[in-house]
Amino acid sequence: MTDSFNYNAHFDQSLARLKTEGRYRVFHDLERRVGYFPVAHSHTTGKPVTVWCSNDYLGMGQHPKVILAMREALNRFGAGAGGTRNISGNHHAVVELERLLSRLHGKESALAFTSGYTANEATLSTLTSHIPDCVVFSDERNHASMIHGIRAGRTEKHIFRHNDPEHLEFLLKRIAPTQPKLIAFESIYSMDGDVGPIKEICDLADTHGALTYLDEVHAVGMYGPHGAGIAEREGLMDRIDIIQGTLAKAYGLMGGYIAASKRIVDVVRSFAPGFIFTTALPPVLAAGAFASIRHLMESDTERQGQQNNAAKVKARLADVGIPVLASSTHIVPVPVGDAAQCKLASDKLLYDHSIYVQPINFPTVPRGSERLRLTPSPLHTDAMIDNLVGALVQVWGELELKKAA
Repeated sequence: MTDSFNYNAHFDQSLARLKTEGRYRVFHDLERRVGYFPVAHSHTTGKPVTVWCSNDYLGMGQHPKVILAMREALNRFGAGAGGTRNISGNHHAVVELERLLSRLHGKESALAFTSGYTANEATLSTLTSHIPDCVVFSDERNHASMIHGIRAGRTEKHIFRHNDPEHLEFLLKRIAPTQPKLIAFESIYSMDGDVGPIKEICDLADTHGALTYLDEVHAVGMYGPHGAGIAEREGLMDRIDIIQGTLAKAYGLMGGYIAASKRIVDVVRSFAPGFIFTTALPPVLAAGAFASIRHLMESDTERQGQQNNAAKVKARLADVGIPVLASSTHIVPVPVGDAAQCKLASDKLLYDHSIYVQPINFPTVPRGSERLRLTPSPLHTDAMIDNLVGALVQVWGELELKKAA
């Protein structure tokens, strides 16, 4: 009998490397409770903790309108979707949601997916493989879902330097004017909180005959008079061919979507395996998302409260010398620069101060740029901010971490 490959030993070695580097991901057992956000009960520590890293940016996951809509949908439609969209899963709640999303972004049509990741991967892989000889231009810091979608399209691709229109222009000029092109980029890059040069990229797309694909997942619900994102805030939505967004961050639920022309949406609907062979969003989620989007289309209260708290946290941290990467958005990146120290800082905040901030390490960010990523919400109080600032000062001192100059 020949010796077989030792699968368990291989898996153990891979995990051990992660732990040695301080990059092993620990998922804390949290219990969110309605009416208490951003406080949750930690089953890891057995205590209440204040959450400072939630993607439920505006607390819409517990908004009364959203909860009521989901309760009514559950009683009306039941729990599940019943199948894929082409096999009984094309329920009325998801159709209504897509109509609202198309209105939100000023597009002819929209298509809902089970996640923002799936929306990116399915759409980019389908469009780039469906368009003959398509050349893709991708920002070097695009999300993993965009990268994987572009790779799956198996077409020519070029990576341009982050937020660098001049480098993008240089690359575009190397491709024949008549060759199909697609430029994929984000409005807000979630780890640094910086904003993409949307207008400049649209200008280049017009000059070189390229489609524009904009990921607005960290901006929808958060920016613009109706919460449609940075492109709405800057009056540029009509210049974007495909806008991709999520229902899982500012809207507080789960799911993703694209908004575009009827023709583009129909191509994705008809050819994308990630859409065709996936069970539809359940009606209860579609109804909750509809209520959340409709509320944020009309209300600016949550956005203003969130922006005020983000600015307050940035100013308070600067006052005490805790480093913060410059950002004009709601994201507050606090650099640590070492994976093990970042994990240790996170643990100290959790166990010593009942503050939950997940460490952000490679491959989410480059090695040497490990950080804590704070996301203040409109529901964080001044007392919570005081507690956060004091805890960070203590942890920075205990670990002898580098302070801001």
